[in-house]
Amino acid sequence: MFDYETLKLTWWVLIGVLLIGFALTDGFDMGAMALMPFVGKTDNERRVAINTIAPHWDGNQVWFITAGGALFAAWPIVYAVAFSGLYWAMLAVLFALFCRPVGFDYRSKLENQKWRTTWDWALFVGGAAPALLFGVAFGNLFLGLPFRLDELMRSSYEGSFFGLLHPFALLAGVVSLSMLSTHGGAWLMMRTDADLHARSRSATRLCAIAYLAAFAGAGVWLSLGMAGMTLTGGVDFGGAINPLAKQVAATNTGWLGNYSQYPLTMLAPVLGLLGGLLALLGAQLNRGAVAFIGSSLMIAGTICTAGFALFPFVFPSSIDPTSSLTVWDAVSSQKTLGIMFVVACIFVPLILAYTLWCYTRMWGRLTDQSIEANPHGLY
Repeated sequence: MFDYETLKLTWWVLIGVLLIGFALTDGFDMGAMALMPFVGKTDNERRVAINTIAPHWDGNQVWFITAGGALFAAWPIVYAVAFSGLYWAMLAVLFALFCRPVGFDYRSKLENQKWRTTWDWALFVGGAAPALLFGVAFGNLFLGLPFRLDELMRSSYEGSFFGLLHPFALLAGVVSLSMLSTHGGAWLMMRTDADLHARSRSATRLCAIAYLAAFAGAGVWLSLGMAGMTLTGGVDFGGAINPLAKQVAATNTGWLGNYSQYPLTMLAPVLGLLGGLLALLGAQLNRGAVAFIGSSLMIAGTICTAGFALFPFVFPSSIDPTSSLTVWDAVSSQKTLGIMFVVACIFVPLILAYTLWCYTRMWGRLTDQSIEANPHGLY
């Protein structure tokens, strides 16, 4: 089995992989529903958009649940601080996600236009709000969160929900929302035809442009001098957990230090930008598969960009930098990480395999005619 230091680093990578898997799968679900009220002009078109993700949306949330479970098991202190300090933000995401299952199930129960329009907007909230709030959360990691640990490792959070709505965090939210909307638009391009396909193509193009502008803007904002953190000592990479033993200094200008120290990490923001350009090109050329590949690349590039910039910090503190949680001092025991690693090696490939099998079995374009032919068998 790996040594403790290697396991710590391995789980940082694995949690990143799970977050990318969640964004790639559940991301186009959220993106498609964020666009659905705008690209679907008739009831049938909106039903088509809904049914492109209907067989898969709940299965895609396995990645979300798995990522949350891995966070709890691998980084218990991070989980505790995040879910206590960010309680209202987490509840906002949770209640937005509630809109999806009830929206899918109730929308077509009545043939009433007002009823269905109400649920269409509920589905929009269930897609757009989490996409926006996840980005806001990542943006706040760069700003640091107002918490501190006492000598007994008890955390106290001194912020509020509205304090999370910093302009940079909102810009990061725009990055996330436009990114996942591009992904959802590309998905709709591949799965629909006629007017719905044409509007999805236009939406994909606009969202890709918005993503490129917001992503570049966030990079410029960071490079202009936002204070970042650097570990300066007191870290035992293979030792027991003790978050307060380290020394931290705010000397990492714009969180860009890792990119200078490890030039290969520059591939992540380049991948994000190239993916956005490829998604834009795919939409421009009316090639849904090309746009989807591009949006997938920009998701992977964007998440890796954030992870590489913050490393080794996982949950920085703005009021007590020493309390900041890192990859090295916020993890579970070596035995726990080792057992979880074996479990992940078995089950993550299984999840990936059955997910791909489901997509291949249920692939194909949906049309108005297929919706009309199944008034009760489809959403």
